[in-house]
Amino acid sequence: MKRKIIAIVLIIGVGVYFLLNGSEKAMNKDVIKRLEQEENAANFNFETKSVKLNSGYEMPLNGLGTYRLTGDTCYDAVSIALASGVRLIDTAYMYGNEEEIGESIRDSGIPREEIFVITKIYPSQFDRPKEAIELALEKLNIGYIDMMLLHHPGTNDVLAYKEMEKYVESGKIHSLGLSNWYVKELKEFLPQVNVMPALVQNEIHPYYQENDVIPFIQNLGIVVQGWYPFGGRGYTSELLNNETIVKIANNHNVSSAQVILRWNLQKGVVVIPGSSNPKHIKENTDIYGFELTEEEMQEINSLDKNEKHDWY
Repeated sequence: MKRKIIAIVLIIGVGVYFLLNGSEKAMNKDVIKRLEQEENAANFNFETKSVKLNSGYEMPLNGLGTYRLTGDTCYDAVSIALASGVRLIDTAYMYGNEEEIGESIRDSGIPREEIFVITKIYPSQFDRPKEAIELALEKLNIGYIDMMLLHHPGTNDVLAYKEMEKYVESGKIHSLGLSNWYVKELKEFLPQVNVMPALVQNEIHPYYQENDVIPFIQNLGIVVQGWYPFGGRGYTSELLNNETIVKIANNHNVSSAQVILRWNLQKGVVVIPGSSNPKHIKENTDIYGFELTEEEMQEINSLDKNEKHDWY
């Protein structure tokens, strides 16, 4: 709200300036555009490539998803990502790779406070949340967890979240969030907890855009993060070769993957594409040197099929 008031005051101030100086020209469109971009739904800062969470911590706008990455493959992918400038790593108990991720972070030589790590506990752990949290801390072995999510709704999810709240008080977890929570689930869940989630992580891609869910979450002051940005599970090739996306990519001399990631960012959605390919990992970080036009954004928005590719 404070940022919105500041933006409004600035816009009015610029307008008054032009009136007092007798200018017959309309207000500078570039100034207005910049102010509007600064006051976007997610308060993204494209200069620092980060967003300030409602918990007070800064989180990078892009990161590496590690689903299906295990063993040396996972260790190497995280190492390459960190060397490429990535500072957000997403994992989960169910991915079975927290140990490799922790090891890669410790071996990177990068100060711990510069890396943001997200992990999740699974519904099968909800009835023993303290044990689940301690296990994650032990496996990662990086001092603290930047953010812990409930992987998806399940029995005792409120119980588990309230245990996570205690770890926020102790400083062992910095921020809390939810994965695979939608409007109905949020309306039922939020009144039962004390700490507002800082993040909701859901499936989001051009074929499943969540255009009703994203604004609802953002209006609560919660950041949205998208998994499966390229469609996932057999749909990646189809999406990356979509005629509309390829055309837009050619317009900017970038890849289809970069267009999709940039589309997410401009919608106020943090991206965590998964890959073990060094070229793709580096490519997926290079998404700040171009901007999609409003027309291009609308073209991609028109691809929405409400087509969910996972059961969560």
